Amino acid sequence: MAIKIRKATYNDMPDVLELIKELAHFEREPDAVEVTVKELQADGFATNPAFFCLVAEKNNQIQGMALMYMRYSTWKGKVLHLEDLIVKNDARGAGIGTRLFDAVVKYGSKLGVKRISWVVLDWNHTAIEFYKKKGARVLDDWAVVQLDERGIKNYIDNLSQ
Repeated sequence: MAIKIRKATYNDMPDVLELIKELAHFEREPDAVEVTVKELQADGFATNPAFFCLVAEKNNQIQGMALMYMRYSTWKGKVLHLEDLIVKNDARGAGIGTRLFDAVVKYGSKLGVKRISWVVLDWNHTAIEFYKKKGARVLDDWAVVQLDERGIKNYIDNLSQ
């Protein structure tokens, strides 16, 4: 049966969360997922949704997803950020990742963005090669910087002193 790419629905969020958990396990952080189905549903389907999500179906079963949101570059303008593109491990190699990535690029083009960006772990050579074959540049000279929830709290607490 054919692969179908479609906009995710509110009721798809349990499957989306399972894919997120599968990715976390693959990325060697199985206990790092804190988001819940209720949060995904509230954040993705509010009046001003925090993200846009596509799902890939094969045989009426969700086999992959791409979750993205808008950003703004001071140099470029509107940017689409691809947070995650996930294909179930046992469904890889069937073209699902390519179909999802194609849909992400088409969505970004439709929005008129100047760039689509995402991060990839430096040890995930399969993903890096996949993206390079699609024409993406991997910027080795940039580092991802984050303040997690604890870091934010500590920072704020230190401002009060």
